Amino acid sequence: MPGIDACLEEAMTLPGALGAAIVDWTSGLALGTAGQSPNGDHEATAAETAELARAAAEYSAFAPTARPPTPARPPTRAPAPASGPDGHAQAPATTPGSTAASAGDKGPPVEDLIVTTRTGYHILSFVETTFDSSVFLHLWLDRDTGNLALARIRLGQLAERLVLG
Repeated sequence: MPGIDACLEEAMTLPGALGAAIVDWTSGLALGTAGQSPNGDHEATAAETAELARAAAEYSAFAPTARPPTPARPPTRAPAPASGPDGHAQAPATTPGSTAASAGDKGPPVEDLIVTTRTGYHILSFVETTFDSSVFLHLWLDRDTGNLALARIRLGQLAERLVLG
């Protein structure tokens, strides 16, 4: 489980990586940085990306809620309740994204954000922490040499393994 420095070092090994940071999105402060910054100032970039992360995490359009209602369908005959090995009826399972399933979920409200510019990609991958889960990894990739799919997967793996102490 890597700490901040090891996490940033590993992120910078990704093809096309130009810069990386670990940012607290509630304060806008960079907890660590590596490589370049898109605007030449890591702290300003941290504050700007934190605003984007905060908006995605706090606006209800992106919050994990129940799935939108499905269009009305003609009535069908209800299936018989499933029975368990003991012959008793079982409660229906909740589906991912349903209110019941989401009510117990912990961690960041958004998994990641991707911003595409003419020259690069910015990936913000939210980190689940034991405290208030207000941290994300920001990776800036060169559009010509970076691999967006690979970077997103690897950044998500780094976010899962990151140890903040």
